[in-house]
Amino acid sequence: METLLDAFPTLALLAWEPPGWGANLMRGLGNSLQIALGAYALGLLIGTFGAFGKLHGGPVTRDLLAIYTTVVRAVPELVLILILYFAVTDLVNQGMVAMGYARVQVSGVAAGIAVLGVVQGAYSVEVIRGAIMAVPAGQLEAAKAMGMPPLKTAWRITLPLMLSNAIPGLANLWLIATKDTALLAIVGFAELTLQTRQAASSTKAFLTFFLAAGILYLLVTLLSGVIFGRIEKWARRGQRNHGAGQ
Repeated sequence: METLLDAFPTLALLAWEPPGWGANLMRGLGNSLQIALGAYALGLLIGTFGAFGKLHGGPVTRDLLAIYTTVVRAVPELVLILILYFAVTDLVNQGMVAMGYARVQVSGVAAGIAVLGVVQGAYSVEVIRGAIMAVPAGQLEAAKAMGMPPLKTAWRITLPLMLSNAIPGLANLWLIATKDTALLAIVGFAELTLQTRQAASSTKAFLTFFLAAGILYLLVTLLSGVIFGRIEKWARRGQRNHGAGQ
């Protein structure tokens, strides 16, 4: 009986062991997810502080944050990656040389997280700022009337209430982060896209490998949708379901 590999011999190229490239693709996917998770976390951190800075900071803080979000969102991600990746690496090495130390090789993972984290942060600022502005003013006024300190108000009132409004936008930013890791192939980082391109170039089975990469990205998207759906459901617990029947 004819097997699947006999019918589609190029599938053997996806085997885990050489001459298959399956292990390389999964290693690239792991690198992509590692950078995406790090960049997403850094972006959330920047976004949270940036959103509060835009809403409650002084004029200088608000102006600097406005410049940051405008520039990063206006310039294509690929251009930003090239500028930030090489600029940061060069600045670090210049600082090391100035202090009398030898030049260092900056970790590709750390550089990728830093670069994409800066990009993610600019978008997170606006997503979180919009979610905070959607918090009912009466809740904040009640907390102020009770004498609740600003930090406690943010932790107990603002953040829990804004989370349900922010989740859809933050879910989109996570998906953008997973796809933006593919842009790091341009600087030679061995994420999924670069591993796929190397495998395809070596075997000339371009359709097979790029379809496989597309399926892996799709699986990550579907799994992420399930996870964020559960997080959103948890964040909206106790809230009135306006879509329910009257």
